[in-house]
Amino acid sequence: RLYYFCFPYTDEIMQQEIRPLVAVDIIEQLHRQFAILSGGRGKDGAPIITFPEFAGFSDIPDEDFLNVVTYLTSIPSLEAASIGFIIIIDRRRDKWSAVKASLTRIAVTFPGNLQLVFVLRPSRFIQRTIADIGIKLYRDDFKMKVPIIMLNSVSDLHGYIDKSQLTRELGGTLEYGHSQWIHHRTAIENFAMTVKTTAQMLQTFGTDLAETELPNDVQCTEELLSAHTDHHSKLKDELKLAVKQGATLLTCIREPVTRSANSKLSPDELENVATVERLLAQLDETEKAFDQFWTKHHLKLEQCLQLRHFEHDFREVKLTLDNLMEAQAGFSDVGDSVTRVEHLLREQKQLEEKGQEPLEKAQTLALHGEQLIQNNHYAVDSIRPKCVELRRICDDFTNETKKKYDILGKSLELHQQLDKVSDKWCEAGIYLLASQAVDKCQSQEGAETALVEIEKFLATAKEHQLSNPKEFYNQFDMILTPEIKANAQRILQKLEDVQEMFDKRQVSLKKLAAKQTRPVQPVAPHPESSPKRASPKTTRPAGVGSALTQQTYKECVFFFHVCFAKHYNSPSFFSFSHIINELIETERVYVEELQSIIEGYASEMDNPNLVHLIPSTLQNKKEILFGNLPEIYEFHNRIFLKEIENCIENPELLARCFLKRKEDLQIYEKYCQNKPRSEALWRQCGDSIFFQECQRKLDHKLSLDAYLLKPVQRITKYQLLLKVSSPRDCKGFHLFFSPFFKQEMLKCSKNSEGTAELEEALATVLDIIKSVNDSMHQIAITGYEGDVSELGKLLMQGSFNVWTDHKKGHNKVKDLARFKPMQRHLFLYTKMLLFCKKREENTDGHEKTASYSFKNSLKMSTVGITENVKGDNKKFEIWYNGREEVYIIQVTTILYF
Repeated sequence: RLYYFCFPYTDEIMQQEIRPLVAVDIIEQLHRQFAILSGGRGKDGAPIITFPEFAGFSDIPDEDFLNVVTYLTSIPSLEAASIGFIIIIDRRRDKWSAVKASLTRIAVTFPGNLQLVFVLRPSRFIQRTIADIGIKLYRDDFKMKVPIIMLNSVSDLHGYIDKSQLTRELGGTLEYGHSQWIHHRTAIENFAMTVKTTAQMLQTFGTDLAETELPNDVQCTEELLSAHTDHHSKLKDELKLAVKQGATLLTCIREPVTRSANSKLSPDELENVATVERLLAQLDETEKAFDQFWTKHHLKLEQCLQLRHFEHDFREVKLTLDNLMEAQAGFSDVGDSVTRVEHLLREQKQLEEKGQEPLEKAQTLALHGEQLIQNNHYAVDSIRPKCVELRRICDDFTNETKKKYDILGKSLELHQQLDKVSDKWCEAGIYLLASQAVDKCQSQEGAETALVEIEKFLATAKEHQLSNPKEFYNQFDMILTPEIKANAQRILQKLEDVQEMFDKRQVSLKKLAAKQTRPVQPVAPHPESSPKRASPKTTRPAGVGSALTQQTYKECVFFFHVCFAKHYNSPSFFSFSHIINELIETERVYVEELQSIIEGYASEMDNPNLVHLIPSTLQNKKEILFGNLPEIYEFHNRIFLKEIENCIENPELLARCFLKRKEDLQIYEKYCQNKPRSEALWRQCGDSIFFQECQRKLDHKLSLDAYLLKPVQRITKYQLLLKVSSPRDCKGFHLFFSPFFKQEMLKCSKNSEGTAELEEALATVLDIIKSVNDSMHQIAITGYEGDVSELGKLLMQGSFNVWTDHKKGHNKVKDLARFKPMQRHLFLYTKMLLFCKKREENTDGHEKTASYSFKNSLKMSTVGITENVKGDNKKFEIWYNGREEVYIIQVTTILYF
């Protein structure tokens, strides 16, 4: 929701008293000119109203007379009007009856404060005599509390009023044109109405902007930005027209002075100039305030559009990265031969090349997010975790790829060595032993030659790193699967057998070489007993046959497992097991991360060797920075992780783990309540050398604040995992497993207790998250003198529009209450309803921190509630104290139930 605003002078323009009459309402009466406000002033500044000679004065309707006089007295400033008006009645060509009628009408209906009344008496002798007598007789009847001065001529009038303040008709020099005066009056009033209308338009538009909800997608945000920009341009055009109108009017009023340097404006004209200048100043200030508000609003919408683009790109990149990570996770095979490993390496290379573009996009998007944060974007809390997530996935993929290459490299080296041992060295050794003729070895020379051949061959074992079979075995132990391990053991056993054969042959040859002290006469054996030379072909059958049998068996077993794995890894067959495995794996990683934080940061704060690196702002504040993180770690490490690991064999126990530990998981509420204090402290000292040194020792890619966010992320992760868990996914296990396992799996497929417990577990986690969220809002209440813990359970909280209606209040207050809602954040407890005002303050240039200033409270035991006010299901009414106080509540944002 956007912010509210107020223009300067808006209240003055929109709430000023509406004048009873304007010139356009009585234009015909003004044109008759039976009374004029010429602009002249008395010696003390009193405005002069002249009643010129008018033949049908007595025939003017009372209403018309009153309207004109009332309008004329409303024009001068309050300061001038407070002095009192001077009235000049010109009846030189008329009769005493006309004088009497004029005085009587003025005495009865004149609405202003009178100072003097001058009467230019009839010039004819008889009428003048009658007037003198009549004024003496009827002076009291006129009921004027001011002197009435009868004048014989305009020269007598000049003794009281300066000629410069009198029109030419009265012998003065004051320039006055009645038509021009009417034109100026109507123009000024029209301009005042234009200023008021323009201010109302700006105020209405500003209110609409302030109440606008930010859209959640790119298209709607673009449309809203375009619509608001177009409306803003139209209003700016209206403002320009209004300013132009005022400037033109000001020029018209000043035209006499512009035309002639000797001309001077009358006091009324000067007041007109001041009025127009004041309206132009109000218009200028209103425009400036509107421009300031629009700048903030436009920036908000542009940042909203940037955020929606960022979120859209994040979802696309995240989906690609997740698919990439899923594909990478599928490369679990380490290969069972050189050919297979080389094929896996090629596939891994292809996957790495395929991932380069998404990884670059992710890094670029993360950099863009950091730039948005540096540009003081309002949604820092939404952008920063996404940047952290993108970089984490990129690092995970890179690290996992390196790990895969290392494992496959080791596997390739292993199989290459095994091939060398089995196919080259062992077979070559057997061939060598078989090729040594026994008859040639009977002589010392033959025995020594055979020994040299054997020693020379044994020396080649070093080239294949086979000098120590056990060391060879231990070198590759980390990547050995049961099948590869069995094959390696078979080959190493073959190696030991061949080595033993060489050892025995060496012993025999050494004995033969040592006991030849005299020449030995060779004796030719009988043909039938002559030993035949052993050859590789004659020595292989037994071994080859045995190996063939084992290999055939191994291939059969392998073929069976491959076929089984195709079904075993299908989504419908193994999704629930996959979720449990993911939960366990992420739980282990979570525990390891918590341990690294405690040992690598918290414990290091007590290390004497690093004390000098700890900033002063962090001294004795370890509990603030880390909160109850050690408590969370102990719970997960000693209890929760072990209980979840037990679910591998018993999936139906997963939900019970969460139900059983419902109370223990409340420790996250305490951690989240402390999080704002922790973040504030981190902003003060997060860039210190102490934290940099700890991060370097741990070889962490991310700084400490990212890891301190892990508990908050973890408690929401449980919710997501439980949502997608379903005991129905266990169907089909009984097709391949033993009767006992079939029976256990069938338990998962029953849509009864397992499903109910999972749903209850999910509800438990959601309740914890709600409790954490509510507590975060509750601790931000300020100004409440009582103890909120005594108000009962917090049932819900949220922002509302609130109207108040007090029956005993002033009518104007009631009207304002009816049309101007207040923005209030309500906290509903079992015993009390609190009304608070949400305030947001910047903290050291960082994101805004919300607080709730206490305003009012109602006891729930004394209130009544009426739903659907005037058929609006978004409004409801709360009445209190016998309906003397009524509150109308309208939902404005999503509530946290």
